Amino acid sequence: MILEGRVHLFGHNVDTDAIIPARYLSAVTAEELAPFCMTDIRPGFADAVQQGDIIVAGKNFGCGSSREHAPLAIKGTGIACVVAHSFARIFYRNAINIGLPILECGEDLTGIMVPEERIRVDLERGEILQLSSGRRFYGAPFPEFMQEIIRSGGLIEYVRRRLEEAPSQE
Repeated sequence: MILEGRVHLFGHNVDTDAIIPARYLSAVTAEELAPFCMTDIRPGFADAVQQGDIIVAGKNFGCGSSREHAPLAIKGTGIACVVAHSFARIFYRNAINIGLPILECGEDLTGIMVPEERIRVDLERGEILQLSSGRRFYGAPFPEFMQEIIRSGGLIEYVRRRLEEAPSQE
């Protein structure tokens, strides 16, 4: 899976309350949550996102509460992928569960990437290409079964598809 889009740059320790403030948690779908994504730290973020854009962030992205709403809100905006130096553990798991591609990069890209520049992310190889400079950065790609969960659109769709493909027990 290769993704290409414009960079939306965030720093370190972006918590789930910054991603989707608690006052909007009554919304439950990605489409309902999307307009409020990052609204307190970057007003107008959701309107600025173009389908396929990519968030690049620093350490501990998604820290804070365990709300699944955070990756869902990001996905709802049209963000194709989040690349970060590191993710909070529960955000990492929630992102996979809802089918939001993420990639941990061994290098902190927040001082290297520029907002609005284009990058290409190869999730299968764990490669991030800065198109303007040709520089390549690397992260650890997911194992194949986790890539399949993301390609399926999340854990529920992955399980649903596996059950449909399973031979009948009749």
